[in-house]
Amino acid sequence: MLLRSSACLSGLILLLLLLLRKTTSIRFIVIYPKNFDKKVGFDKIRGMIIKGCLSESGRQKAEQMSFLNSFDRINTLVSQTAEFLKILQNPEPFPADYFPNVTPFLKKIRVEGTYLEVAELVNLRRSLDTIRAILNFFKKAGKDEFPFLTDLCRDVKVYPYVIDSINSILSKQGSIKDKASAELSNIRKNLADKQNAVSKRMNAILKKVQSEGWVEKDLSLAVRNGRSVIPVSANFKRKIKGLIHDESATGKTAYIEPEEIVEMNNEIKELEYAEKREIIKILTRFSDSIRPYLDDLLYSYNFLGIVDFIRAKALLAQKINAVKPEIQPEPCLDWKKANHPLLYLANQKEKKKVVPLDIYLNENTRILLISGPNAGGKSVCLQTVGLLQYMIQCGMLVPLMENSRMGIFNNIYIDIGDEQSIENDLSTYSSHLLNMKFFIRNADQNTLILIDEFGTGTEPTLGGAIAESILGELNEKGTFGVLTTHYTNLKHYASSIDGIENGAMLFDSHRMEPLFRLEIGKPGSSFAFEIARKIGLPEEILKEATGKVGEGPVNFDRHLKDIARDKRYWENKRSHIKKSEKKLEELIERYIKELNDIKKFRNEIIGKANEEAKELLAEVNKKIENTIRIIKETNAEKERTRKARRQLETYKEKIDKNQLLKEEKTSGEISRLEKKEQQLRKTKPHLTEKLIKELRFFRTSLKKNRFAGCYIMC
Repeated sequence: MLLRSSACLSGLILLLLLLLRKTTSIRFIVIYPKNFDKKVGFDKIRGMIIKGCLSESGRQKAEQMSFLNSFDRINTLVSQTAEFLKILQNPEPFPADYFPNVTPFLKKIRVEGTYLEVAELVNLRRSLDTIRAILNFFKKAGKDEFPFLTDLCRDVKVYPYVIDSINSILSKQGSIKDKASAELSNIRKNLADKQNAVSKRMNAILKKVQSEGWVEKDLSLAVRNGRSVIPVSANFKRKIKGLIHDESATGKTAYIEPEEIVEMNNEIKELEYAEKREIIKILTRFSDSIRPYLDDLLYSYNFLGIVDFIRAKALLAQKINAVKPEIQPEPCLDWKKANHPLLYLANQKEKKKVVPLDIYLNENTRILLISGPNAGGKSVCLQTVGLLQYMIQCGMLVPLMENSRMGIFNNIYIDIGDEQSIENDLSTYSSHLLNMKFFIRNADQNTLILIDEFGTGTEPTLGGAIAESILGELNEKGTFGVLTTHYTNLKHYASSIDGIENGAMLFDSHRMEPLFRLEIGKPGSSFAFEIARKIGLPEEILKEATGKVGEGPVNFDRHLKDIARDKRYWENKRSHIKKSEKKLEELIERYIKELNDIKKFRNEIIGKANEEAKELLAEVNKKIENTIRIIKETNAEKERTRKARRQLETYKEKIDKNQLLKEEKTSGEISRLEKKEQQLRKTKPHLTEKLIKELRFFRTSLKKNRFAGCYIMC
């Protein structure tokens, strides 16, 4: 009866969960399997963030970082990290000197009568200073500069009273001040007096026993068990009345506290105990005074841990060249130049280049079936998708282009690697089928599925048929996914049905090496025979294998290779055309700029020429008037008249010479433009026709107007 009731209760709970899922906006998260983060390498990413944290609180938050499906929350976390990355790239340093974890100390003093130790008080002050510096940093920067991080500071409180109270108790060196209380000041004064008195008396005794020969001349006073003592030779230890506190390892020296000093040392000890009791009172009073503010202080220290965690994420983003992409609430992938962060870091150490990944999934292409040769990058492509999607939904920046789009999924399932289990009597294929069973039962339109070597692990024909049926079922559910395979039937199936698209990892068949580049829109060849031939497998075996497999598969594979080769050829052609067009556009832009410069130069020349003409005309008129005046004054003497005319002729020759130089300079500019015109006519006439018309208009205009003012005079 009990078992039946329990089963009914479980059924009701399950039904309630299903109803909640359908009737409310609650979006349940399922990550499968449990070790998903290890399968895609996120455990290593998490480890790097933990290592980058300065505080225990920050490290705890890195440990607790988890997959989210709330658009607003994800966007906030990613934006916070993007803003902190901006801070790291700025020259102004961020206040990150001290990030202690004082939360345990603050929680401890919730209980009446408890108090903070001196070392804990030092940490409290340092961390409060750090929090205040961070708040001032964002206040100075302004909300427009860092809106998300500024919002994070909104409810953080650092009470000046608390800091002032600590400063009234602690010195800069971190010790309790004498003025922390009147009683403590009095105790320490008495203690210092007593210690001075003991020191004087002990020095007097030491000199006396040294004169007696009981203590060597080069020895001085010592301290044992907190008491001032005299190092006496063992032969004379009975000569001095007092307490023996210690002796040397050899037994030749005894450390004696003289009898007359014992009482004085006892008084010092009592004052030291009184000092400790007073310090405890001071610390207790302070702890009592801040107890009402504990919740606010704890909130502030949580803020410090969050900032530390965000900082560590930004530091990693800086290392892996990560950015904030366009995030949207619906499931989708539209990634440009995405990199696997761990592979990026590893290749960076070895100074190798990483081939970035361009990939998209949308409503029309929800499932991408990737094929291609072994070691061609299929698994890396799949892991890159899993890792980057997991990172963005954990609130991290990701290494791809900023104009990439990343959607949000509720669930991510992965089937990669060998999950064979001896304990559970599972073969590799059985474990894959169990994963497929889970995928089919639980996948929906908000699920991203990643399957490596889809359908393998059993007899190819039967395994391929089962895989094709599973693929069809997942497609019917509207699931998103990236799958890798070698099976030809799956490639045919993907080409014949909506929602699924083939993708190929490209391979250089001439050099017989993978290119590690994904091309969407066609299936890839496994290059099995080519790779076998390169390895050196006998040709007769390959011929026999070709005969056994039949012409169909071989021809299909050959057609795939031909398509890949032709596509690469036309891609190279298109790339060459694009480069040529870009070069031509740059040439035209440069020509337009030069044309505008020449127009400006023309206007300057004409303007300057007009001014010169006016000045010249005025000067000429002045000279002519002067000449007429001379002729009139001399009654038209022949010699003076000839001299005046020669001066006018010389002046005219000088003007003509300057005019010729200016014309030659302008002609040179026109000639250069004509050459540009001819060059552009040869490259792309229809793009340059407008420019050529402008050039002709400019040339005609320039010829009509050049130095017009000068010719007025002539």
